[in-house]
Amino acid sequence: MHDERAAQRAATAPPAPRRMLDAGGGAPLRPRAREAFLQALDEGWADPRRLHAEGRRSRALLDGAREAIAAAVGARTEEVDLAPSHTAALHSAVRTVAHGRRRLGADVVVGAVERAAVLHAAEFVAARGAGRRVVVPVDRLGRVDPDAMAAALAAPGVALVALQHANGEVGTRQPLDEVHAAARAAGVPLLVDAGSSLGHVDVGPAWDVLAADAADWGGPAGIGVLVTRAGVRRSPDGPHDDARWFPGGVSVPAALAAAVALQEAQAAQRAVDERLRGLVGLVRERVAAQVPDVAVVGDPHDRLPHVLTFSCLYADGEALVTELDRLGFAVGSGSACTSSTLEPSHVLAAMHVLTQGNVRLALPPTTTGDDVTAFLDALPGAVARVRAALDPDD
Repeated sequence: MHDERAAQRAATAPPAPRRMLDAGGGAPLRPRAREAFLQALDEGWADPRRLHAEGRRSRALLDGAREAIAAAVGARTEEVDLAPSHTAALHSAVRTVAHGRRRLGADVVVGAVERAAVLHAAEFVAARGAGRRVVVPVDRLGRVDPDAMAAALAAPGVALVALQHANGEVGTRQPLDEVHAAARAAGVPLLVDAGSSLGHVDVGPAWDVLAADAADWGGPAGIGVLVTRAGVRRSPDGPHDDARWFPGGVSVPAALAAAVALQEAQAAQRAVDERLRGLVGLVRERVAAQVPDVAVVGDPHDRLPHVLTFSCLYADGEALVTELDRLGFAVGSGSACTSSTLEPSHVLAAMHVLTQGNVRLALPPTTTGDDVTAFLDALPGAVARVRAALDPDD
């Protein structure tokens, strides 16, 4: 009878409060961005290529969005293109730069922990041009050796070098100043993926082509950003279209909301950086102290303020995510760009660290100390239960 009453109470208990701790690549829409989106639904619904008043109004909103994004990254408006996704921006960058430089070679140099979109695009264009995808390894913190990167891109036949600003899974920042200097000396353009950085930290000027993701900084999904410095040769790599880089264009309301969200994110960047960096530091400290057989990975200092990954031995990452979700905590597992495959993280594998039982956090700006404390209080029990379920002798 006692067990039946306990079961009844559990069945009727209110659900656990939801705490979003996995906002990488899909953060909640920022309030001002939501307002801008709704307003633009009324003002920017027309095709911006049309010459009538409604089309010109849409065009003005779209150009305003590009101008705001250009200002945010230190570029000119005409250097900014908007893509239907971050992946599309990365694919286009690799393909069009490689196509534009095809007479100079077909090799593409990449870091080992780049997003799958970059790695796959590099493999595609290198194979098509009878070139090579040259992968530069990383250390146990997830960082490339700038000398090794410089040596790889100085070889003859390199069309492009790609290196992320910071890793969206472990948070480690890359030595972009040194790599950019080496790329300039070799005459090779540097593509920087800032998809996990823009809106969170200053991305700086060390890039020739820059890609970013509006959804990561609290803008709407469906807007990727690609910025190309003057002087970088790109050539369309597909059927002819009036919009030569991204045929079909993008949603004008989404573009405007993305720009407003970026402005909002950058206005609060310093305060949010300090607060989230402290919360991530607390997680790093307590996870290592309270959960046995766990590895907290990535650079503890030179990193993104909001990103953290740790791995638990004798535990399954999918089971951990499911158990924590049951308790009300939304976390990630596996590679941030391929987590739907449920395969071990290629980032952690490249770092030669533990890939088993991986948990990834990407804290949204609204994360509170109570959210993190509740997570840390629940984590040891969740890990213990998952481990017990996997141990047939327990």
